[in-house]
Amino acid sequence: MSLIHPTAVIDPAAELDSSVSVGPYTVIGPHVKVGKGTTIGAHCVIEGHTTIGQDNRIFQFNSLGAIPQDKKYAGEPCELILGDRNTVREFCTFNIGSPGDTGVTRLGNDNWVMAYVHLAHDCVVGNHTIFANNSQLAGHVHVDDWVILGGFTVVHQFVKIGAHSMTAMCSLLFADLPPFVMCQGQPAQARSMNFEGLRRRGFSADSISAVKAMHKALYRDGLTLDQAKARIAELPAKHTDAQAVVDLMLGFLADSSPQRGIVR
Repeated sequence: MSLIHPTAVIDPAAELDSSVSVGPYTVIGPHVKVGKGTTIGAHCVIEGHTTIGQDNRIFQFNSLGAIPQDKKYAGEPCELILGDRNTVREFCTFNIGSPGDTGVTRLGNDNWVMAYVHLAHDCVVGNHTIFANNSQLAGHVHVDDWVILGGFTVVHQFVKIGAHSMTAMCSLLFADLPPFVMCQGQPAQARSMNFEGLRRRGFSADSISAVKAMHKALYRDGLTLDQAKARIAELPAKHTDAQAVVDLMLGFLADSSPQRGIVR
């Protein structure tokens, strides 16, 4: 208990590992569970059915587990789940899920979340992402692994963001952002592919060449989406190391909503 500041208010029913530290004036509710090695700063409010994994670093002035900003919500026991080794900087707001979806808002592992980030109800965020200051996700947004959101990025509800993609500062996403794509604008438009990020993550030269060919098919050659998908499907015949990146792209495009479309 020496790691708990005496001014912190922790419900007796909360489940905190003995190694968890809690800063001054933080309030933790009865349905909260926190794993070993996690640190929670001053003046945080952690409430609702919230589960936080191991070795997270939660800075001061965060609100985690509040009810969704959804007028239909009627007190259902929905959840917020954080994985392991996440950094959550100041003034972030992560809401629990809603009964209109899975009922769970989820942040995976090894994510770097900067100040003033909002995760609305039922958002699902993967692993190894970076959300710069003031990134704002509306409800039901899905973000895959290794995504980078530039500062003040705003994402419309139900949008999907593919792995290894990236937004520039002040981007506004109304449509799904395919894997590997770098976008910018209001609304966002595709500008390039995240080639440098792929190199840093150990992608082979051949797979990066396949990503370049996908960019050309989707954005440079004036093809319809169906024509571009057909050309992308042919890439493993020309690039021996392309199957994984092709499967990732085609799987994302198959799951994208025709009504919402993709960033083009």
